Amino acid sequence: MATILDGKAIAKLVRGEVARETETFRARTGRAPGLHVVLAGEDPGSVIYVRNKEKAAAEVGFAGRVHRRPSTVTEQELLELVGSLNQDEAVDGILVQMPVPSGIRGDRVIATIDPSKDVDGLHPVNAGALWSGSRGLVPCTPLGCMRLLKEAGAVLRGARALVVGRSNLVGKPTAALLLAEHATVTIAHSRTADLEKRCREADILVAAVGRPRMIRGAWIKPGAVVLDVGMNRGDDGKLCGDVEFETAKDVAAVITPVPGGVGPMTIAMLLGNTLRAAQAREGLC
Repeated sequence: MATILDGKAIAKLVRGEVARETETFRARTGRAPGLHVVLAGEDPGSVIYVRNKEKAAAEVGFAGRVHRRPSTVTEQELLELVGSLNQDEAVDGILVQMPVPSGIRGDRVIATIDPSKDVDGLHPVNAGALWSGSRGLVPCTPLGCMRLLKEAGAVLRGARALVVGRSNLVGKPTAALLLAEHATVTIAHSRTADLEKRCREADILVAAVGRPRMIRGAWIKPGAVVLDVGMNRGDDGKLCGDVEFETAKDVAAVITPVPGGVGPMTIAMLLGNTLRAAQAREGLC
């Protein structure tokens, strides 16, 4: 029976670390880190997610605000808003909540963010820094995955790691972070012909493909560490991950549940990114 990684508890630990470091930052600089979130439109999931980010930021002592714009906002108006935040010395972190309304090019909006304030880690400059081994801001969910692996005591050096998913938000950056820790990394996806075989070989398996219970428990290598990034609705209407949890937990050594596994880590690592961005701007790291 696998050890179930409690993402809520670990995220709480991270938020506590950020809160303590924020007190030190405020004492040294006379100000709090500033996180500014742009929410365009009223996508229900985005509204809830942004509210949670706003609450978490306040709890650790951050300054900042949510810039809400209607679904009728134009691309130019969003670009001008981001530009003004780039120039604002009180702003350390900028996050534009996706998806943006139709007719607005999300990639263009992201590319407008000052890379040093891009706390989602999605700007092409930060993506390039990650793959080249340079310093930059890293997407929050992959950072959360790495913290979970650390808390699980996973040995990454020399391990076979499989990332199922190739998105810019999770799959690709997670693979880069695992490579940096000297794992031997394979990236697979929904069209990988021998996916079952690849899964059976993996010491570390990160599922981020976005398909309910696609990865069967019988595919898991005995003793593997399994991180399930998926958040789906199954045929029964219940939330589930990309991994068939009930069978996988009998094979894996460590596994994350859905919900309550990787998900809570994302906002916690966003707070960490914002603090790091603020420290860098003040020359403290």
